[in-house]
Amino acid sequence: MGAKRKSADRPGSSHDGPNKKAKQTAAKEHRAKLVFEPRPDWHAADLGPIDTKDVTTQPPQHAVEALYKHAESLLQADSASYNASHAGSSQHKFLSTIMSSGTLEDKISALTLLVQESPLHTSKAFENLIGLAKKKSRNQALMAVAALKDLLGQGVVLPADRKLRAFGKQPGVLAALQGRGGRWREGDPLPGGLDKKHLISWAFEDWLKKEYYELLQILEGWCNDEVAFARSRAITYVYELLKDKPEQEENLLRLLVNKLGDTDRKIASRASYLLLQLENTHPAMRLVVTNSVEADCLMRPGQSQHAKYYAIITLNQTVLSQKEEAVANRLLEIYFGLFVLLLKPTSKTAAHPQSKFNGRTSQQGGGGKAGKLAAKKQKAQERVDDAEVQLGDKMVAQVLTGVNRAFPFADTSDPTFEKSLDTIFRVAHSSNFNTAVQALMLLQQISSKKHYGAERFYRTLYDSLLDPRLYGSSKQVMYLNLLYKSLKQDLNAKRAQAFVKRLLQTITMHDPPFACGVLYLISELESTFPTIRKMITEAEWTEEDEEEHFVDAPEDGAPEDAPSTGQLNGTAALQSQGPRYDPRKRDPEHAHAERSCVWELLPFVQHFHPSVALFAECLLLQRAMPPKPDTTQHTLMQFLDRFVYKNAKSKAAAPHGTSIMQPLVGSNAADLLVKPGDGDARAGVPVNSEQFWTRKAEEVAPEDAFFHTYFSQAGKQKKKGAEKKVKKARAESDESDDEGEEEIWQAIAQSRPDVEGPDEDDDISLGDLESAYDKSDEESDAGLDLGGRDDDGDSEPGLDLDGEDEQAERAVGGADEDLDDMDGFPGFDDSDDEAMLGSDDDVPIEVDYSDDEESEAGKEGDGAKAADVPESRWKQQRKEKKKLKALPTFASAEDYAKLLADEPEDFSR
Repeated sequence: MGAKRKSADRPGSSHDGPNKKAKQTAAKEHRAKLVFEPRPDWHAADLGPIDTKDVTTQPPQHAVEALYKHAESLLQADSASYNASHAGSSQHKFLSTIMSSGTLEDKISALTLLVQESPLHTSKAFENLIGLAKKKSRNQALMAVAALKDLLGQGVVLPADRKLRAFGKQPGVLAALQGRGGRWREGDPLPGGLDKKHLISWAFEDWLKKEYYELLQILEGWCNDEVAFARSRAITYVYELLKDKPEQEENLLRLLVNKLGDTDRKIASRASYLLLQLENTHPAMRLVVTNSVEADCLMRPGQSQHAKYYAIITLNQTVLSQKEEAVANRLLEIYFGLFVLLLKPTSKTAAHPQSKFNGRTSQQGGGGKAGKLAAKKQKAQERVDDAEVQLGDKMVAQVLTGVNRAFPFADTSDPTFEKSLDTIFRVAHSSNFNTAVQALMLLQQISSKKHYGAERFYRTLYDSLLDPRLYGSSKQVMYLNLLYKSLKQDLNAKRAQAFVKRLLQTITMHDPPFACGVLYLISELESTFPTIRKMITEAEWTEEDEEEHFVDAPEDGAPEDAPSTGQLNGTAALQSQGPRYDPRKRDPEHAHAERSCVWELLPFVQHFHPSVALFAECLLLQRAMPPKPDTTQHTLMQFLDRFVYKNAKSKAAAPHGTSIMQPLVGSNAADLLVKPGDGDARAGVPVNSEQFWTRKAEEVAPEDAFFHTYFSQAGKQKKKGAEKKVKKARAESDESDDEGEEEIWQAIAQSRPDVEGPDEDDDISLGDLESAYDKSDEESDAGLDLGGRDDDGDSEPGLDLDGEDEQAERAVGGADEDLDDMDGFPGFDDSDDEAMLGSDDDVPIEVDYSDDEESEAGKEGDGAKAADVPESRWKQQRKEKKKLKALPTFASAEDYAKLLADEPEDFSR
C-alpha cells in the first residue's frame, strides 16, 4: 500500500518524455520547412523581385499547365507541413474537438478561426465551409454563407485593391515563359527567376478564384429560393461582397440587378435600395450600374413591365453632380429610348382593339348568347388590361421624373436632343394629366435654358388651363409652381395677361385651396408685369365712349332683323379700332387680353370661403397679401378634422418617403410658389385651447374666425363654472375644518373634566362665534344665525334658537320657520337659550342695546304673532340675537383679565 510507484507507471515518465520532445522537435522541423510564411493577408507577403519583361507572345499552353501542376504540388506540400506543425497544439486540438462533436454554429466558428490564421494553408477548412453552404437546410446553409461573406468581404482573405488572377494570367508567369522558358518541363529549374513562394501564392490565388466563383453560384441559387426571407438574405450578402471587394463585381452586380424583377415587391424594392446605396458608397460605379441596369433589365428581351418599372425607379433616384456629365447624358439617352418604347402602341392593341363586352355580343360559336364563364373571362381580361395601362402611365411618369432630375446636369448641345422634344410634347398631350404636368415641367426647363420651343410650350400650357382633369388632379401644387416659374421667366407681358385672364375664369370651378393659390400667384406676377395691375384699376376704353352714334330706322320693305347701314358702319368702326379680347384663341399672345379688365375678380370678393374672399379683397384693393397659402389647410376635410380636437403633434411630420433624392426638394425653394405642409408650421396652438380663444379678433386668421368666436364664448362659461366649483370646494373645506375643530374640542372636554364640567352643556362653539363675527355685515350661506329676516323677507341661514313655548312658535308661523333648522344642534336646548339671552352676566363684552333694529319687526310674518306672546318678549329676543351676532370672536387681554377677576368662585367654567 505504501510502496512508491515505479517510474514507468508515473505520468510524464521516461516513456512520454522522449515522445513529447520528439513531437516538439518534429513540429519545429515542419515549421522550418514551410516555404510560405503563415499569415492572414497572404496577398500582402513579400515574394521577392522577379524579371517582368514585356510579354510579346502568348506562352504555350502545355508549359503553363506543367508549371501550374508543379505549383499545386508545392502548395499541398506546404499545407501538409503547416498542419503537421500545428497538429499538437492545444488550440488545434480544441478546434478539432468542436468540429467533431460541437453544434453547427460551433463548427462554423471553428472553421472560420482556422481559415483566418492562414488561408493559404487551410484550404480544407475553406472547402468544408463551402460544403456547409450547399446544404439543403436553409438555416445551416445561410449561416455558412454568412461566415464566408465575413471572411471574403470584411476580412483580409481577398485583396481590397485588385481582383484575383488566374494562374495562366499572372504577369510573372507570362514573363517567365517567354523565349526559352516556353519549353519548361517538370524537373527543370524554374524559369525567369521564379521562386517557390511565387508559385505557391499564384496557385492558391487561382484556387481561391475558383472557390469564390463557386460561392457565387451558391448565392445565385439562394437568390432564386422560393422563401422570401432566404432571397432577402442572399441579396444582402451579394451587396456586401460587391461593396467591400472588387472580385467578381460584374457577376455580383448582375445578380443584384436581376432581383429588380423579383415577384415579391419587397425584394425588388430592397434590390433597388441596395443598388442606390452601392452608388453612394462608390460614386465611380454610377455609370457601371446605369449600364448594367439598362442591359440586364430594361432592354432585356422578354423582361416584365414590373422589372422595368423598378429599374426606372432605380435610375431616376441616382444622385448626380456637375462633375458627372457623362452619367447624366447616358441617363437622358436611356430615358428618351424608353419614351419611344412606352408610347408606341403594342401589337396586341393594334391587332385586337378592345371592344366593350355586353350580353348581346356573340362570343361563342353558333351565334348564341355568351355564357357566364365567357363574361367572367372578359372581365378578368379587362382588369388585366387596365392594370397594364396604369402601370404604363406610372412608368412614363417615372421616366419624366428622371429626365427632370438629369437635365440640369447633362450637356444638351447635341442636336439629337432637340429631336427628342417631339416625344415629350406627345407625352404632354397624353391621357394621364399627372404625367402631362411632369412633361410640361421638363419642357419648361428646356425652354428656359435653351429657348427652344418656347412658343409651343406656352401654347400647350395655356391650353392645359381648360383641362377638366385639373380639377381632380393630385398635382395641383406642382402645377401652380409650374405656372409661377413659367410666367416669371416669360418676357411677353401680353401672354402673361392672357394667362391671368384665363386663370380667373377657370378657378370658379375649383376648390378654395387652388383658388387661393391662383390669387396669390397673380399678386406675385404684379411685381414682374405692372400691366396686370392696370387690368384691375383701369376700365376698358374704346372710342365709342366719347362719340354719339345714330342708327337709321329700317327702310320700307326691309326686314326688322336686317342690319342697317348705321349698324354696318358701327361694326366697321369697331373693327377699325382693333381686335377685342377673344378667350377662344389657342395662342395666348393673340388673345388680346391687354384690351380688357379682370372683372372676373369681383365675384371672389363675396366668396363663401373666408380665405378666398380675403385674398381677392387684398388683390383688388392692393393691400398686403396674407402669407403663402397651403393647399392642405383650406380643404373641406381639414375643416372637418378641426372639429375632432385631436391632440397636437409633438413634432413636425417628416417629409413623405425615404427617397435619397428627398433632401433635394428644398434646394430651389425660391422657385416654389406654394409648398404643401407649410401650414402645419403656421397652424399654431389648437383652436380649443385657452391660448387661442384669448387672442384678439384681428390676430386670428379668417378661416379661424368661427372657431375663435365659438370658443371665446364657450371658454368664458367654462371659466365661470370652474370658479363656482372652486368656491364650492373652498366652502366644503371650511365646513370640514369647523367639524374637525368641534371634534377636537369634544375630545378635550371628555378627557379633561376641569376644562368643561360634565353637568353643563356648551353654549356656542368657538367656530360658530367666529363665523357669526365674520359674516355680521353681509349675508352668508354659512355661519351663526340667531333668527330674524332681512328687508326682503329672506331668512338668515345659520343657527336657530327655539322659543320656550310651542304655542308661541305656532303663532310665529312662517316668519320663523328657519329657526327650527338647528333644533338638533349639540349643546343647545331651551334652558340654555333662556339662560344666555336672559342674563347679562354671560355677555363678555358690553354691547349697546339700542333699538335701531325695531323696524325689522314689521317684516312679513310679524303680524302673525300669537296674542298670548308679549310683544316686548319678541322684541327682546330680536335684540338679543342682534347683540350676539355683533360680538367679536375673541376678547382683548384686559377684558379677559377683568372677566377672570369678576368671576365668582363657584362658577365652574
